[in-house]
Parts: sequence; structure tokens; C-alpha cells
Amino acid sequence: MPGLRRSELAGLAGISVEYLVRLEQGRDTNPSPSVIAGLATALRLDASQRSYLRHLSKLNAGCGAHLRPREDVRRPVLALLDMLEPGVAYVGNRLGDILAMTSGFAAIAPSSLVDVPRPNLTRFVFLDPDARATFPDWHRVADAVVSDLWLGPPEGRQGLFTAEMMTAAGPELARRLDSPALPDAGTWTWRHPEAGELRFEREILELPAGDAQQVVVLVPADAASAAALVDLRRASAGGLRAVH
Repeated sequence: MPGLRRSELAGLAGISVEYLVRLEQGRDTNPSPSVIAGLATALRLDASQRSYLRHLSKLNAGCGAHLRPREDVRRPVLALLDMLEPGVAYVGNRLGDILAMTSGFAAIAPSSLVDVPRPNLTRFVFLDPDARATFPDWHRVADAVVSDLWLGPPEGRQGLFTAEMMTAAGPELARRLDSPALPDAGTWTWRHPEAGELRFEREILELPAGDAQQVVVLVPADAASAAALVDLRRASAGGLRAVH
């Protein structure tokens, strides 16, 4: 925070300057919840930033190391997704795998994203030539998928996938992994070849920690997007899709 001296930050957070220096230098990687709360208050973080800080502290402490992405979706989660029909929603993980989707999501997504053996949003965003045409605000979408990737545990398939993407995507991904953006649901714009630009508010519902998955719901952000989505649903009637 510009203009805030180390001694002032330590005082506002209720910790010693020496302890703050240890945190800054990585010599103490397991601060208590009260220290995290004190730093968040001193830095005037908002609710989403506080949540992000708590998440990072848990990863540093090793609490997320066992959360390896599972490849299947539990039956109750599929039932929940079915209840969201005919809305636009999918179940994914921090790698970007799309494990199940509603017919509404299949209707707005390009075939090169969903009609493949293992749909993956991260791979699509960085490696598919259709991605920049699909997402007019491509840089914001790229920031979001890399933020998710960075927050995943580094072990197992997560580490292998990240290494693969680093090699394939190059500097565009490497730069973002070095300095990941703060997670931001926000508005995503999709450009559909028939319906034009569709604007959605992206809501992310975290599933239980053992799943290491999220339900992502895209809610039309304006009347024009809602009307266009209705037309697309009529043109491509279908049902819930699980990806195997």
C-alpha cells in the first residue's frame, strides 16, 4: 500500500515489525487467523480480498495439498446442475476441466470447447484460435482462468497440467502465473456466431473441499442477453450433459 510504512502496518495489524519482516521474507509461512485478520484490516481489504488472503494462507500452511481434482461429478451435484436447466451452468475444477454442463451452456459455447473428449476452459482460452473471437474481453477471461489454476494444489495432475500449459501457451500464461489476478466473478461477454454478444454475470459456487470442484453459473446480465439466450435454447433443445 503506497505511503504505508512497515512500522505503521505492523502497529495497525497488532504484530511486531520483526514478525512482519519474517512474513515478508517468507521465513514464517503459517500466520494465525488473527494475524491474517489484522493484516486484512490494516490494508483495508474488501470482503473478496479478505477471502483470497485467507485462502492463500491455508495453501501456504499445506491445508489444500490433498485437494486433488476428482474426475467425476457426484450424483447430488449432477442433480443440482439439472435443477439449473435450462440455465447456463457447468461443473468444473481449477484446472479448467468442464466435467458436466447444462444444455444452456452447450448452446452458447463453441463446439471446439465442448465437443471434445476432455473439455477444458484453460486450454481453450490459451490454445484455441476461436478463443479471442469467443471472448471479446479475452484478457480478463485469461486472468480469471489462470487465477483458478494458480489457486489449485501443485501436486499430481495439477502440476503436470500447469507445466504442459506453460510450455504450450508461453509468455501469456507464464506472466499471469507469476503475478495472478485477484479472483473476480464479474461480467463475462461471449460472442456467439448467431446471437451476437451475450453478457453474463458469473457466479461461482464452491463445492465441498473433498470435491475440489465448483459450480459456475452464468446469469444474463441484461435483457438483450436474456432474450437471445431464449432463442438459442429453442434452436438447440437438449438436456444435461456429463463429460466422460
